[in-house]
Amino acid sequence: MSTTGDAQSPAGNAVNLTSSPKFLAFGIMTSTQQARFSYVRMKYLFFSWLVVFVGSWIIYVQYSTYTELCRGKDCKKIICDKYKTGVIDGPACNSLCVTETLYFGKCLSTKPNNQMYLGIWGNLPGVVKCQMEQALHLDFGTELEPRKEIVLFDKPTRGTTVQKFKEMVYSLFKAKLGDQGNLSELVNLILTVADGDKDGQVSLGEAKSAWALLQLNEFLLMVILQDKEHTPKLMGFCGDLYVMESVEYTSLYGISLPWVIELFIPSGFRRSMDQLFTPSWPRKAKIAIGLLEFVEDVFHGPYGNFLMCDISAKNLGYNDKYDLKMVDMRKIVPETNLKEIIKDRHCESDLDCVYGTDCRTSCDQSTMKCTSEVIQPNLAKACLLLKDYLLRGAPSEIREELEKQLYSCIALKVTANQMEMEHSLILNNLKTLLWKKISYTNDS
Repeated sequence: MSTTGDAQSPAGNAVNLTSSPKFLAFGIMTSTQQARFSYVRMKYLFFSWLVVFVGSWIIYVQYSTYTELCRGKDCKKIICDKYKTGVIDGPACNSLCVTETLYFGKCLSTKPNNQMYLGIWGNLPGVVKCQMEQALHLDFGTELEPRKEIVLFDKPTRGTTVQKFKEMVYSLFKAKLGDQGNLSELVNLILTVADGDKDGQVSLGEAKSAWALLQLNEFLLMVILQDKEHTPKLMGFCGDLYVMESVEYTSLYGISLPWVIELFIPSGFRRSMDQLFTPSWPRKAKIAIGLLEFVEDVFHGPYGNFLMCDISAKNLGYNDKYDLKMVDMRKIVPETNLKEIIKDRHCESDLDCVYGTDCRTSCDQSTMKCTSEVIQPNLAKACLLLKDYLLRGAPSEIREELEKQLYSCIALKVTANQMEMEHSLILNNLKTLLWKKISYTNDS
């Protein structure tokens, strides 16, 4: 009996376990955990797919934007078609269209109609710029480089003499720069630049290229300031495509990130990161002196005053010796030209009287038109850009004086009495203060 009872005992216990409250609770807990695990897994999969979808959409949009911005092949085709049919000519044409020793590298374009690339011409690095579309009028806040011709490269026409071409260029300069007494010298300088093959004559193709390029303020400024240290050198041109010297560091802060990474960096964090990656203070001081010297170059220069209508870190660069080099001068415009364009602009408030991002005039409420006088001079805008750049890490013995001079500089107004005297005094004081501090360092 005992043997039978012992043999039946495990079976009896098995039946009792499956019906026991503890086993039922364990089964319920297992089912609940499985359900919870399935929910967590579904939630994880859902958010994973959502991240992939959103990320893919963002990349697609950015890629589409990139392909719209970067149209180097189209630019090259347009220029080379014109060159091969004999419409245009220039020192870069053969290298671009025949030997193909001038080619486009990394795209730097920020607007579809202003193509910009890092390039290589033979063994020399450069920056290639090309105008893609025509603008029949100046749109404030967007395009600062109006294209005058409805049909590009239609001037001068066949049969135009060199003397007639000189008269055309002289009239263009008079409209852009005002009635300067030495415009004839600038015209002769342009003819020298236009003679790309240096044969002593300007062909019709070279004249058409030069005329198209002279509509662009950056090209004109490079010619006017070709001997100045902080202006990039013109390497060559073909039609309205031109090549200028490249700059090793293409931002005031010395850091340039791919556009995909820029997309995901908050602006506040980017500003902090910029400050983190700046050069040492003596080197920053040398770069700042370069900007102040460039402001001098464009302020009442040999052919009038030019206004810097977009002073931002991305438009300034420097080389390996920490000498400032302008990266983009397309938004530096002749003062006379700006006044003529802006004076009849209809306005409701001062916000309607902005040219680019930094050239501001006031709205005359009696006529509801913009006035022609720009409120802030170039120097004040440059000091505003340099304030945080220079004060961060500044030596304690000059920080107070440096801050004082920078704020005096920022307060400069065009309409103030004796503005030119104050402008020169503040600029010289700033340069002297910075040079004294770095003149005995290796960075100078």
